[in-house]
Amino acid sequence: RRGEMAKLTQLIDNEVFRAYATYSAIVLLKMMLMSLITTYFRITRKAFANPEDTATFGKGESAKKYLKTDPDVERVRRCHLNDLENIVPFVGIGLLYALSGPELSTALLHFRIFAGARIFHTFAYLIPLPQPGRGLSFAVGYSVTFSMAYKVLKTAWLL
Repeated sequence: RRGEMAKLTQLIDNEVFRAYATYSAIVLLKMMLMSLITTYFRITRKAFANPEDTATFGKGESAKKYLKTDPDVERVRRCHLNDLENIVPFVGIGLLYALSGPELSTALLHFRIFAGARIFHTFAYLIPLPQPGRGLSFAVGYSVTFSMAYKVLKTAWLL
């Protein structure tokens, strides 16, 4: 049992795993930031989804006018949802990929392109930038995740 734990702690000495941990943390923190941006937009646009959230602005009928949707809040929410649909698979597949023994340079390329694509996607969504910028950044990040998944399957199933 003790030998197994020693092997697990050696992961942190693996450069590919450290790179994976770094870039996963970056994109997860970026995704978490979307919650704060949503909160900011809800407060500044006075657009809330739940009655209890309007208590600061009054009670009863006077607070009900703040139970509304706002296009800016909805844009941030859609961006956040897109993060959930893309970053969660990256984190899972990226871990398997990091454990599949890729070259450090190839792994860094995958991780950096994905992180850059997701960060650009957020700016393209929130500014908003004209298409196809947002669509291309989505496609690039998605392709990176598929590339890593292919490597995992190739390594594990000898494809």
